[in-house]
Amino acid sequence: MSVYKQYCNEIVDENGRLKRITLDYPDNFNFGYDVVDAIADETPEKRALVWCNVEGEEHTFSFADVKTYSNRMANVFRSAGIGRGDRVMLVLKRHYEYWFAAVALHKLGAVMIPATHMLTVGDFVYRIKASKAKAIVCTTQNEVPEKIIAALEKAEMTAKLWCVQRDADGFENLTHAVESASGDLGRMQTLASDPMMLYFTSGTTGYPKGVIHEHSYPLAHIVTAKYWQQAEDNGLHFTVAETGWAKASWGKMYGQWLVGSAVMVYDFDNFEPKQLTAVINRYGVTSFCAPPTVYRYLVRKGIPDMPTLKHATTAGEMLAPEVFRTFTERTGLQLCEGYGQTETTLLTANFRGCDAVEGSMGTPSPFYHIELRAKNGQPVDVGEIGEVVIVPEKTGKQPGVFSAYLDDEEQYRHVWRDGVYHTGDAAYMDESGRYWFHGRFDDIIKTGGFRVGPYEVENVLMEHPAVVECSVIGVPDSLRGQAIKAVIVLAAGYAPSLELELEVKNFCNQKLAEYKWIRLVEFVTEMPKTISGKIQKVVLRNQE
Repeated sequence: MSVYKQYCNEIVDENGRLKRITLDYPDNFNFGYDVVDAIADETPEKRALVWCNVEGEEHTFSFADVKTYSNRMANVFRSAGIGRGDRVMLVLKRHYEYWFAAVALHKLGAVMIPATHMLTVGDFVYRIKASKAKAIVCTTQNEVPEKIIAALEKAEMTAKLWCVQRDADGFENLTHAVESASGDLGRMQTLASDPMMLYFTSGTTGYPKGVIHEHSYPLAHIVTAKYWQQAEDNGLHFTVAETGWAKASWGKMYGQWLVGSAVMVYDFDNFEPKQLTAVINRYGVTSFCAPPTVYRYLVRKGIPDMPTLKHATTAGEMLAPEVFRTFTERTGLQLCEGYGQTETTLLTANFRGCDAVEGSMGTPSPFYHIELRAKNGQPVDVGEIGEVVIVPEKTGKQPGVFSAYLDDEEQYRHVWRDGVYHTGDAAYMDESGRYWFHGRFDDIIKTGGFRVGPYEVENVLMEHPAVVECSVIGVPDSLRGQAIKAVIVLAAGYAPSLELELEVKNFCNQKLAEYKWIRLVEFVTEMPKTISGKIQKVVLRNQE
């Protein structure tokens, strides 16, 4: 029996479609002990993680391996004073050490802060200061150690520093430390309501917000894995995501291990469609999830036969209908779209048991009570646009929805106003009950599978002496979904030119993580504004 069945009650119809699901878990539920160790104790040789990289190195780790390595890593952390409630940042790309470190921190009751290696020094300064991270574990690649050292100096802070695999100045080699650590670990006292994870969102109207999830969060991903991604017991699920993003929690550990599926990890830097499909075929991947950008490239470059693949899913941004159709025609598999946020788990999707409809967000997850509401708080009629909101259970508690914004109670109360959680996303429902994404009430940009808030990019733009006013928007792009465009009002003494456009782009892109790079620049004489003086991004987008 898959371990997930111990923690939920589900009602499924004759087509395998989920009609209702409720969770039932103890007050001290801990994914490390109650899922990883439980599977390891019952079926120690069961596959947990299949890992390979571009250099040809490969490893297969059983649940017994993950239990042992996570125990060893937990003991290394404990010896350095890391314990319940301490915050530890992980910048580990797709290195297999991430999985051991994540489980180790869960077992200790420490708070894991996943972060991408693509962050700049300034990005790290903000996140380290905001989180007050006690320790950082990082890759030695992409100059990450150097950036972290520089960020700590700028933040005037200290932290315990570990790196993995290779040595780095100022860092203890965690890979070496684990080799001599004990593999025995007694159960630490933790609660399901304790903070487990801290993700930083993409900032929209301000700097990135810290989203805190509790230890019950993994259980909410049962629906994600089983009924949307259709990961299966003894199968192999492959989600294309770097561990610094919330998508990794959706597809690279929690729900998949709960339903008994191993996870496939391909450690790469530069996306190459043929390499991804080669991994799928070489290791026998059974279910696959990737952002729309990956499917666009696959369709453009040609999709090979993938005989072991049974199911394919996508999320993160809009995907053109022709991509859906071409993928299905070539593979025979329906491409099932899903929708959710860093603050939540899966909210709507094209679920198991019903045909997927191209371009649709699908139907609401039975795990949540989802409604579409107008600005006055009232539900909208069929076909009318409303905001996607979550109506919580009578207790006011909704597993899978974040428990707090880091040091921002006011913002947390704002998104939970009127007794419901406001996603900020607009959609409408058709007569069949399917949801269709309309846009965001905020200004998030979804580019190449990444989410970018305009505020951070605009801040860098304003550092250039030629820029007196600016606004950053996303514009349609055939490969990225959206490209980042800067609309700029020039300071006195500057005139629009191709040379100035290139200068501004180079100036900013040297200071921005690559996924935030400005691709297009437009010079204007004035910005469209509201009566209160706010720039109307929606007008700029409509002009595109």
